[in-house]
Amino acid sequence: MQKGPCLMDETLLKTPLADEHVSLGARMVPFAGWYMPVQYKEGILAEHRHTREHVSLFDICHMGEFSVRGVGVADVLDQALARSVADQKVGSCRYNFLLNEQGGVIDDLIVYRMGDENFLIVVNAARIDVDFATLRQRVPSVFAMENMSDRTAKFDLQGPESADVLVSLGIDAASLPKYYHWASFELFGLPMTISRTGYTGELGFELYFDADRAVEVWRKLLACTGVKPAGLGARDTLRLEMGYPLYGDEMDENTTPVEAGFGALLKLDTVKRFFVGSEALRSNPPKKHLRGIVLEGRRAAHTGTPLLYKGEQVGTITSGTFAPSLGCAVAMAYLDASREIPEDAEFDVELHRATVKARLAPLPFWTHGTANPKK
Repeated sequence: MQKGPCLMDETLLKTPLADEHVSLGARMVPFAGWYMPVQYKEGILAEHRHTREHVSLFDICHMGEFSVRGVGVADVLDQALARSVADQKVGSCRYNFLLNEQGGVIDDLIVYRMGDENFLIVVNAARIDVDFATLRQRVPSVFAMENMSDRTAKFDLQGPESADVLVSLGIDAASLPKYYHWASFELFGLPMTISRTGYTGELGFELYFDADRAVEVWRKLLACTGVKPAGLGARDTLRLEMGYPLYGDEMDENTTPVEAGFGALLKLDTVKRFFVGSEALRSNPPKKHLRGIVLEGRRAAHTGTPLLYKGEQVGTITSGTFAPSLGCAVAMAYLDASREIPEDAEFDVELHRATVKARLAPLPFWTHGTANPKK
């Protein structure tokens, strides 16, 4: 079943599971050009808690997948992307960035090394066309590059009981991939790539397979003991508790990975590797810094809300939510790098005609997740 225009709105796209979500009572909303479930009948808080305590199934078929192959392609991708891929081992996954010449983030993505000369690149839904066109410009035509998004289904099985579900379906526990690795399996008589990266802070796995089988696999996974569907609302509260960036909120083409807190991953000072945007990153100091913020009370601060210190704006909220696992409101915000702001600073945030106090907090906010690499 192909991803295609939503019957309700010709400007939206829908995943192969759109009708399944509606039949389950999901509230459907536009997201990054797609018709997606924001929540099901039990609501965001229940879905959030179920993911933290048990296991939830997320439809992530809207995301994009590119295959890039050819002799020597690792060296080409090494210059096209901000983090090195040449030293990636087959079977590994690596968080990475596609940058413009100014060091701004065109997209944040995950690179899978499928073979010595074969890579899979997983990108954000709203950036599929931009990313593919950008990479096609940077990867010479002698290398095979294919947009596999329309025919690839992606489900995220997330929560401390996710491994138990896969084992109950016949997968050997010892063969499940380690953190930021992938492996090939057969599940329900269908070849699958299963990886372990995650966006929730909990133990979890990503399942990639033929989109024509999406409805069948969805139903069979939901029939497993303890598995419930979860929508974009819970996915957002879970990722915010972990302090993970969302493209369009914490990252965009005017924001660098260094400003977003990922400078250490790029090894700009220790490794003199050239990649698109590297010269700009090395020569231009960051203009802002991404920080965690905890607010008094339960009311969430929304994207674009000013952060005030001693009556002056020193930053801007990028995204915020009530954090169900913590019982308070949290947010991520960019602070002006030119301002000296003490770690114990108290901020004012204007919310619905009321002023709420806020303070800096280390990321992640939630530190009890099961996505520990040692587990």
